[in-house]
Amino acid sequence: MKITWLGHAAFRIETAKSTILIDPFFSGNPGFEGLDRKDAAKDVTHILLTHGHADHIGDTADIARETGAVVLANADLAAWLGANRGVGKLEPGNTGGTISLGDFSATFVDAKHSSAFITEDGVSHALGNANGLMLHFAEEPTLLHMGDTDIFSDMQLINELHKPEVGLVPIGDRFTMGGAIAALACQRYFSFSSIFPCHYGSFPIIDQTADVFVEAMEGDRGIVAVPKPGEMRQL
Repeated sequence: MKITWLGHAAFRIETAKSTILIDPFFSGNPGFEGLDRKDAAKDVTHILLTHGHADHIGDTADIARETGAVVLANADLAAWLGANRGVGKLEPGNTGGTISLGDFSATFVDAKHSSAFITEDGVSHALGNANGLMLHFAEEPTLLHMGDTDIFSDMQLINELHKPEVGLVPIGDRFTMGGAIAALACQRYFSFSSIFPCHYGSFPIIDQTADVFVEAMEGDRGIVAVPKPGEMRQL
């Protein structure tokens, strides 16, 4: 498995059979500056969305049209993308549901956050629940993208049910849990073998580095990867 952080909450996941983008917020993302959108979206087969905020939907519609990728999202967001953004290949689901996508499956798990899209004219569209996405692969480590979330005790149940080995964890504070709370979530509720912090270093009103998270991980710092945007890590 190859994992590339693309700034903010966006990731590219490559396996032998699939190339996945999660929350592909490229245009307007300060964390993506200097990177190439064509390279980030090359050969993409699936786009997975955790929720309906603009900094997570991002470039989904354009990339889906350009690549023919399948887009997975909660049912309300999927319907909105089809009706308002012309996305054709949609896989809708909702919290607790699992969808098979070839060499992997995606399960919608809980996240504590909001989910709405505000258009340029100020109209707010409610777009279902915010979720984390739990990915099970045929021949790769299990992976959890937590989405945007605070800590919550049922994270322990997610771990019991799915046993994620790789965690993509929001740490930037203000809109998600901050670094110290994110470290507590990882240490108390999960047994990750690799952790990639995210949702930091992009907008000036959230934390600019992963330092607080790394420091709070104490004896588990060795499992934390802090790549630069665009830097690929292989597991």
